[in-house]
Amino acid sequence: MSNIKICALGGLGENGKNIYVVEVDDKIFVLDAGLKHPSFDLYGIDAVIPDISYLKENKSRVQGIFLSHGHDDHIGAIAELLRYVPVGVYGSKFTMALVEVAILEAGLNVSDYRLYRTSDDRVMKFGNVSVSFFSLNHSIPESLGIAVQTSDGAIVYAPDFTFASSTDPKYRTNFGKISDIGQSGVLALLSESLGTTNISRVSNDYALTHAVTDILQNSKRVIFSMFSNELQRIQKVINICVQQNRRVAIIGKRAQKTINVAMNNDYLKIPADKLVNLKYINDEVTNENDDLAVIITGARHEPYYTLQRMAMGNDRLVKITEKDHIVIVSQAATGTELLASHSIGLLHRLGATITTIPKEQLQSSHADSEDLKMLYEMLKPKYIIPACGEYRHQFMQKNVALEAGYGEDKILMLDNGDMITFQNGVQTGGKTKISVGDVLIDGSIVGDINEVVIKDRGLLGSDGVIMVVTSLDPRTKLIVAGPKVVLRGFFVGETAIDVVNSLTEISEDVIEKYFSKKRVDWNELKNLLKDAISSEIFHLTKKNPIIMPVLIDVETRKEQK
Repeated sequence: MSNIKICALGGLGENGKNIYVVEVDDKIFVLDAGLKHPSFDLYGIDAVIPDISYLKENKSRVQGIFLSHGHDDHIGAIAELLRYVPVGVYGSKFTMALVEVAILEAGLNVSDYRLYRTSDDRVMKFGNVSVSFFSLNHSIPESLGIAVQTSDGAIVYAPDFTFASSTDPKYRTNFGKISDIGQSGVLALLSESLGTTNISRVSNDYALTHAVTDILQNSKRVIFSMFSNELQRIQKVINICVQQNRRVAIIGKRAQKTINVAMNNDYLKIPADKLVNLKYINDEVTNENDDLAVIITGARHEPYYTLQRMAMGNDRLVKITEKDHIVIVSQAATGTELLASHSIGLLHRLGATITTIPKEQLQSSHADSEDLKMLYEMLKPKYIIPACGEYRHQFMQKNVALEAGYGEDKILMLDNGDMITFQNGVQTGGKTKISVGDVLIDGSIVGDINEVVIKDRGLLGSDGVIMVVTSLDPRTKLIVAGPKVVLRGFFVGETAIDVVNSLTEISEDVIEKYFSKKRVDWNELKNLLKDAISSEIFHLTKKNPIIMPVLIDVETRKEQK
């Protein structure tokens, strides 16, 4: 019998940042290492990764990192994790190709790490514990579920999947393997919750195929806007374009790495005679061919940002005109709605034809309630732990499990940092807490961005900044130049003139009063100026901008006679 513990360092009560920890006696198994995209109030932050302090403190017990699939919300933090916990990493061929790219982008050497390409027919043994994979259908090739086999039954992790059928083996679910795991006994199932909100979504892409075919048959140049992580859907659009005798060009920016890896490793296929590498627009090249289909890819805001550039004539490859037909396949992600709306508005101004494929007509890549019930039936887990999603998604999966006949005591609702224990195959005791949190990434800086920095960025974005520059001679107690008031991101026009005049007068008064002292303390004077200016600004405008008093020490000399 084993002492088993399960907790999440990220991925619960949020969308992204998935990383789960399974402990079997003295061994630790890490499932995924993802990031999440920042919310709108995290100014200037590029990504958010989980706090891995617990794994750093226990790195000698970590047996390996096991990856389900290649989306950033499941592998985006792998490079940072490997800096501190350099253990073996296991995943499918395609996932590990993306991991290699992530390691290189982080400035690390791939050869320094143990990266193992595996499949669902391999079993990795770690003493009395073994780990195996099983294939799942998702929007990216070679997605896998993970089973940690213990003497008390398996701990099964099934993130981001759907049981939709697929003719492509790279996207096919291995139902036989799932059934075999179920027959061997499953102690706990951590299954994704994001798809529980899918209601009335279609179970196939027939509607998409019909719509795209009709558009291609009745349009000149067609431009598709899609997310780069939806490789299965991108391949379907490519196939339709080829069937309609269209040449295809794929363009993108930062997220192009996923497309490049897919094409270089034969996961995204375009016949050589149909693939077009667009040239820069000039007097001779327009790229406005009637037989051309352009697929714009990217993450989150990037497809819409590219459309906006094309509409404004700032893109070097495509300039959208009234002859073009724009097809929005991937609709705006949360937090990017304003950019998407503005981009589509620009397209309408140009007179271009725009078609948006409704979300309800697109096959979801996440498990709905029926998929989850089927998974429960095949695995027959003793306990269900809703994972991968916001709390509302977890709660909806709890309702699905209740409908499937599970009791309240068999459905374990957790938050990040909640650790639960199983002894002799039974969940015992309450929840213990371990340290978890968010680590912010700003460019190449990881973890040094604190709440003060974020607050200051928020103030800069909403209320602006005021600089008051004054040259002083503390020896003669004179104001040599200034005060000069500089407003950035603040008011303009008559209001700005009133503010400048008032702050100039206030600053002069503060400095002259302070010079009555015998000794000049620059920090003290700066703080007095900051307090006086802040008070006056709030009185005048009800705003709280960042105040930056700048004092320059200069020496004046008496004129020689």
